[in-house]
Amino acid sequence: YVVSDATLNRFFSFHVIAVPLVLLGLVVAHLLALHDVGSNNPDGVEIKGPKAARDAQGHPVDGIPFHPYYTVHDIFGVTVFLMVFSAVIFFAPEAGGYFLEYNNFIPADPLKTPAHIAPVWYFTPYYSMLRAITGEMMYALIACVLLAAGYGALKSRLPMLLKGVLVVGAVAVVAMMLAIDAKFWGVVVMGGAVIILFFLPWLDYSPVKSIRYRPNWHKWVYGVFVINFVALAYLGVQPPSPIGERVSQVGTLFYFGFFLLMPWWSKLGEFKPVPERISFAAH
Repeated sequence: YVVSDATLNRFFSFHVIAVPLVLLGLVVAHLLALHDVGSNNPDGVEIKGPKAARDAQGHPVDGIPFHPYYTVHDIFGVTVFLMVFSAVIFFAPEAGGYFLEYNNFIPADPLKTPAHIAPVWYFTPYYSMLRAITGEMMYALIACVLLAAGYGALKSRLPMLLKGVLVVGAVAVVAMMLAIDAKFWGVVVMGGAVIILFFLPWLDYSPVKSIRYRPNWHKWVYGVFVINFVALAYLGVQPPSPIGERVSQVGTLFYFGFFLLMPWWSKLGEFKPVPERISFAAH
């Protein structure tokens, strides 16, 4: 396939017009939600909930006005960001090859393909997942689908009709996974790794919000997840190798297992009682 100018123009227009408009809409939605439910806090206390403490005027006791507190806070953050951004733009636009890769300075040659093509650094974890999906990896994914369907059919409290639909759906998915090439499922896995983040509020079944009051071993789970994500990012910029491929496959399974099993493991352990009011301890 040859990418023509029309395709490049469409993607460029999408990148500089459609995406910023979507981001602007998300910013507006965020501000509306912030005004409706209030900001979060390290204790995870609902400052605007039905049981929240309020003063005589009906304002949350644990809340603070948006202005001047948050406006000054955000102006400071934007200022620091612009300073770092300007330093990169004017003094280190390449940033050692992490922002502008060396391959961008090589003249295009349709007769010569680079030995190793890696995406921008913030895409490398997902690129590593894309490369991890091979013919052998498909059998591991099929086993995961069958195990999930079997557990849902045998252990869940779903009606028999839904259990039957679950089993039939799993068989259909397995048939598709066997019939379609692994490269296609690599793209599906890469996209699913991003889309699954949007379902995080519904996957976390923990009775408390703040990590302060969750079991200590939860912190280790989060730490292993971060290490796994960084390892996937590192492998994404490295040339393909048998060892790297195997590590990427294990990391991909852990990445999705972290989220898909979250409704189960996020409820486990001994949780600490959450205070009714926001607590503060000076450092």
